[in-house]
Amino acid sequence: MMANVEKPVALDPVLTTVMANRLDGIVREMTNTLLKAARSAVISSARDFSCCIVTGDSRLLAAAEGLPVHIFGCHLQSERLNKYHAGDMREGDAYLDNDPYGGNTHAADHTFMVPVFFEGEHLFTACTKAHMADIGNSIPSSYYAAALDQYTEGALIFPGVRVQRDYKNVGDIVRMCRSRIRVPDQWYGDFLAGLGSARIAERRLKTFCEKYGKDTVKRFIEDWMDYSERRMESSIKELPKTRLVNTGQSDPLEGILPDGLKLKVVIDVDPDEAMINVDLSDNPPSVDCGLNTSEASATSAVMGAIFNSLDSDIPRNAGSFRRTSFKFADDSVVGAPKFPHSCSMSTTNVAERLVNITQSAFAQIGEGHGLAQGGTGLGAGMAVLSGKDHRHEDSAYVNRMMLSTNGGPAGPEADGWVNYAIPVIAGLMYRDSVEVDELKHPIRVEQLRLVPDSAGAGRHRGAPAQEVTYTPLENDVRVIIPCDGQFAPPRGVQGGADGTPGTTHLTSANGDETKLPNLVNMAIHKGQSMRGRDSSGGGYGDPITREPASVLRDVLEGWEGRAKAETVYGVIFTGEIDDESLAVDASATQTCRREIEAARAG
Repeated sequence: MMANVEKPVALDPVLTTVMANRLDGIVREMTNTLLKAARSAVISSARDFSCCIVTGDSRLLAAAEGLPVHIFGCHLQSERLNKYHAGDMREGDAYLDNDPYGGNTHAADHTFMVPVFFEGEHLFTACTKAHMADIGNSIPSSYYAAALDQYTEGALIFPGVRVQRDYKNVGDIVRMCRSRIRVPDQWYGDFLAGLGSARIAERRLKTFCEKYGKDTVKRFIEDWMDYSERRMESSIKELPKTRLVNTGQSDPLEGILPDGLKLKVVIDVDPDEAMINVDLSDNPPSVDCGLNTSEASATSAVMGAIFNSLDSDIPRNAGSFRRTSFKFADDSVVGAPKFPHSCSMSTTNVAERLVNITQSAFAQIGEGHGLAQGGTGLGAGMAVLSGKDHRHEDSAYVNRMMLSTNGGPAGPEADGWVNYAIPVIAGLMYRDSVEVDELKHPIRVEQLRLVPDSAGAGRHRGAPAQEVTYTPLENDVRVIIPCDGQFAPPRGVQGGADGTPGTTHLTSANGDETKLPNLVNMAIHKGQSMRGRDSSGGGYGDPITREPASVLRDVLEGWEGRAKAETVYGVIFTGEIDDESLAVDASATQTCRREIEAARAG
């Protein structure tokens, strides 16, 4: 007869909550450290980075406000790291990883990993992942949509490479990067900031362990994972048993992918087993350009959309991940590209579509579920700029902006968020300060505005599009934009209207405008300007069910025009905006909405 083995007693729920929040606090301190110490605008202004804590045995534990596309796959990197350095990892080490075939997202995301030891045991790995402004690509951009393969892409790849030993930099690695990267001082500043962020976590986690003791900390990890799994189970069990199938398509790329990529997501919701099983195997094979999505990016994109569609306060960690499974095809553009295909755009074009396809699929369940599709694509306001800055002795600069953002999707309870950016970011990055971007780049921003009448209408409407125009001050400015979201608009759901696609134009010195293709890689001269309009978010629910007071507010704010309010929303007004007498005519609105319903019926 087997002896009874007692299971360790679970921690007090209050203590578990306190410890979980303390870890989130550590992650936020990591975030603030990098935000304040970084050199490049893409990190210090746009906040294109994420921090998290992974357990020593490679389970995501705490992510706080990290971007889903960044941190939901960090456990894959730490898992590889533990294999690469089995038996040779020790306190004082730090590692750099940006290998998309080793668990990372794409080469632009440099991940700094610090193993945290307590009483001789590797309990945690602190991870800081930051999108670098320049990574040694063959073009001055960390995005290269036209790259035939990783060799054409040209990025320096670091598969879990040790960059510090005994808390000191490995000089060989630093010299390699400084000799290849176009802005070595900027990169080195970001490198030190990333390491500093991870080292802050190391110190705080040691204090955390000293306070509670190793046994309590290890018990907490298991309890927190189990609790998170139970929360995920509970949310899934509230859903009906169903198969959700949804498709979408990326934009065509001139001369590379003339028809774009047709994408498909199949989701089996099984409340009996409390599982969500995702099948991504029916997708195109790897492509000879930079649109292939790594396993980390594809999984994170779909997981982010699943969380968007469930209870908002489910912890995002390895415990809740247990209630999902993923299936990929071999040699596929979605989650399983074959080396040496390039994954340069792994976190954007296709990943954005996967978020949209997944979260809008959940809307098929019925009212109150899922989301509309959000605006997609890196437009002119998210371009990579490079050149020589005449204000600083023609010193070189390379940086990615985040000046304008796409419109967010409407949901069953709220309108779309204006400061959305792209679906894989979902509002967790910052929009650049115009003044900061003008200080860091030799450009003048001529306009940045919301576009009236651009939002997808609905009971809850999508966020409107934004438009930005900028021009060089003196020297030529090279502008690289791997656009998406300029063809098929973001779709509305549950009767909501589609959003509007984006556009990119070059304006000459005499005011003539030329519409640019999706792949922009050109120098603009003094007197010329780049004008870009991002896409807007889709609507959720029938527009004629929107509260008339909300439509009135939109018109007064200039987000929607009076004509659209009447013809699309069926809201009739009295008075005028100019004299502040505009008001809803309730009787006429009811009549108009009945007429719209009758016209639909035939």
